Amino acid sequence: MAAIGGHTFARHNLGCLEDANGRDERAIKHWIIAATLGVDNAVKCLRDRYIDGLVCKEDFAAALRAHQAAIDATKRSQREAATEYAIRNNVNGQGSSTSVP
Repeated sequence: MAAIGGHTFARHNLGCLEDANGRDERAIKHWIIAATLGVDNAVKCLRDRYIDGLVCKEDFAAALRAHQAAIDATKRSQREAATEYAIRNNVNGQGSSTSVP
């Protein structure tokens, strides 16, 4: 249920369980979804399966592009949140404005 609900690591873990049970295609599908959501370990698993010849070049490349897009989007939202925090709290980026006694 967690994987269906969008929990990224649960999706990766499902891929690992499917792989352990010998269901390569299902494992790869789970890892592609997890990689698309930004899970680094899923990319590593896909890379290993690509080297073994179980993942085609196009699928691996698409997963890498989606992974990078997810990482970039996360970084962008974190920067935006930091900027909003700085504006709300009058932080000028020059260090703390309070002195320590």
